[in-house]
Parts: sequence; C-alpha cells; structure tokens
Amino acid sequence: MAGGAVVLLPVGATEQHGPHLASGADSLFAEEVALAAASRTDDLVLPTVAYGCSLGHTEKWPSTISLSPSTLMTLVLEIGRWAFASGARRLLMLNGHATNGPPCESALLQLRYEIPELRLKFISLFDLSDEIAASYKQDASDFHANEAETSLMLHLAEDLVSVEDAVDEADRTEGLVLQYPMPAVSSSGVVGTPSLASAERGRRLFEKLVFALTDLLVRIRAEKDPVL
Repeated sequence: MAGGAVVLLPVGATEQHGPHLASGADSLFAEEVALAAASRTDDLVLPTVAYGCSLGHTEKWPSTISLSPSTLMTLVLEIGRWAFASGARRLLMLNGHATNGPPCESALLQLRYEIPELRLKFISLFDLSDEIAASYKQDASDFHANEAETSLMLHLAEDLVSVEDAVDEADRTEGLVLQYPMPAVSSSGVVGTPSLASAERGRRLFEKLVFALTDLLVRIRAEKDPVL
C-alpha cells in the first residue's frame, strides 16, 4: 500500500430494512460512497465488512444477521493490524449503520494504543456534514429504511427496492431519553416515510455524500502530525 494513501474500510450491516429494501442496504451505501470518493483522490478501499452490530433489530424479522459488539470490535481490530502490516498508515472507517459506532470506536482506541504510527478516523455516512445529517433525518430522527435510505437505493440499485411494499411509520422515539430495540418502536422495521422516496433525491444525496467524503480524504492526506 502506498504510504501516502488513505485506506478506507467500509463497515455496513446485514439486517432487515422493512418489507421494501434489501438487507444489505447499509453495506451497499458505505461501499459505493467509499469507492466513488476514493476514485477521485486515488485512495484505497478495503473489502466491505458486510456484517455489523444489529442486535437491536432482534429476531422479529428475517434477514438480520448480527455480530456481537465484541466480535465486530475484534474483526475491525484485526483488519487494522493487517492493514498496517501491509503498509497502511492512514485508516478511515466509513460506517453505514448507526450501532456499529461503539464497537468500531473501541477498535480505534485499541489500534491507536497498539500502533502509535497508524492514523485513524471513524465516521458514519450520515455524519459527514450537517447538511447530510439533516437530509437523512428529514422524516425521522431515529431513521431506518426511510425516505433518504430508500432514495439512495433507488439511485444505486433500483432492482433492490420493492416500492409497492413500502410502509411509512412515524418516529416514536421523538422526545424520549432511553434507547429501545426496533420492535418496540416499529411494527414494520421502518422508521420514516419511504413512500416519498425518489431516485432523483437519492442521486442528489449520493453526490453530497461523495463530495463530503472526498473533501475529508483530501484533508486527511494534507494533515501533518502535531508538533510538540
């Protein structure tokens, strides 16, 4: 691996996305954005981690295959070690699924301790900019398989969307403090209004995601270590 290149690790999930979306949505989104941005900056993309920490979706709906937090942490940790051994010096974890955060961040902390020469960053697609976050949360703060995600899929892989099966459900967590498993807040596995999705909105959101990630990669490449 080229020493100056940023190595991207897309981290997704295999989990139910309501009756209308494919279970690999989060993995597809992270991978496609990573590939598009890296092609603009000449950076490298590792194979996508297609299983994530999806325990909150439980066994109520088929098509969810979840790793435990400790398993995902160990997986990302070992990928980081081997990436460094292959020459990577800057590793960016690009996440497509919300609850992958704690395990991946834990792996980052361990890698930073074990390999001080490795520069690390974890970020989720929906946190790449304030504008992007607002786009994702337009119809639901605790969104899932909503208008934004359905629009992205209509743009990237229309054949993986069953529009006629889309179900709208309001975000029942608004104003609540505690966290709840998906079956406690949704009867369909959806939170938001996927019926309002469109491929054009997905195209615009995808462009924003790629632009924001490209900018981040450029900044990472240019960044120098702090001087004491």
